[in-house]
Amino acid sequence: MIKSWMVIGGVTLLVALAANFFTPGDRKWFKRLRRPNWLTFEAAIPVIWTVVFICGAWSAYIVWEATNSWVWMGFYLLLEIITIAYTPVMFRSRSLKIGTIIGGTGAVLGILLALSVLSISIWAAVLLLPYIIWSPIGTYTTWQMMKLNPQDV
Repeated sequence: MIKSWMVIGGVTLLVALAANFFTPGDRKWFKRLRRPNWLTFEAAIPVIWTVVFICGAWSAYIVWEATNSWVWMGFYLLLEIITIAYTPVMFRSRSLKIGTIIGGTGAVLGILLALSVLSISIWAAVLLLPYIIWSPIGTYTTWQMMKLNPQDV
């Protein structure tokens, strides 16, 4: 019997893999961009996002077990799709502005989701805190990069 946590984890992983749909030229474009001087933790970003997604999937599992609601799972899926869209859409469009908009949208959706699930489970909401903390940092970083790279807005 397939457990719900396996399905949620599998869907999370499959959607996360979509972040890799970009070309070497797209990666080259991003690597040449100027970054804020305070951005010293860039190498840790993949690890940070891995933790964020694990916590999000765990939150979704708690909500599923409490509600069996596909509507809630749809909200979690929407948040992940918006979040994952950041890299391939920004890279392919070569637009930091689009990246900032996608990041900001994800930050707002993350806060709304956490507030919404609070009545179902405090732990489900707490597990969304890494997203709520990290997503605005990533969005702010992209916004700062817009200022340093006006040709790539």
